[in-house]
Amino acid sequence: MKRYADLLDDARTRVRELMPWELHDRLARAPVPLVLDVREPAEFAQARIAGSLNVPRGVLEQACEWDYDVTVPELAGGRDAAIVVVCRSGNRSLLAADVMQTLGFADVVSLRTGLRGWNDADLPLVDAGGARVDGDTAEALLTPPVGPHQRRPAAP
Repeated sequence: MKRYADLLDDARTRVRELMPWELHDRLARAPVPLVLDVREPAEFAQARIAGSLNVPRGVLEQACEWDYDVTVPELAGGRDAAIVVVCRSGNRSLLAADVMQTLGFADVVSLRTGLRGWNDADLPLVDAGGARVDGDTAEALLTPPVGPHQRRPAAP
């Protein structure tokens, strides 16, 4: 049986990853890649890379195709566009980039360490209104606690 970590390790063999400072450099020069944030809308509203596009992971495959109610034209018509997929930690984005490659996207990469790493590198995040999110505030938003009921049970 495979576990989540196995899926990530497997995807990492096929997907290129950028570090936060590499994405920051790419965003500063033309052509600017599309930054695709695959987190949930509530997460996206709290803190994001300015100019990024939000398509939740749960609807990504349909968003990449024409003729669906969630079709995103930039994706459905952009299989040759440079795309950097981001999420909170770099895990959802890694799996999303892997799926996008399967769907024929030629230049898609994942942000390794996600927005947590981006924030750790003191790179700017903004909220839904475009206002800068303070690094400490972003840290709290990007590090949700794991509840006791979510922890692995102790071995008998």
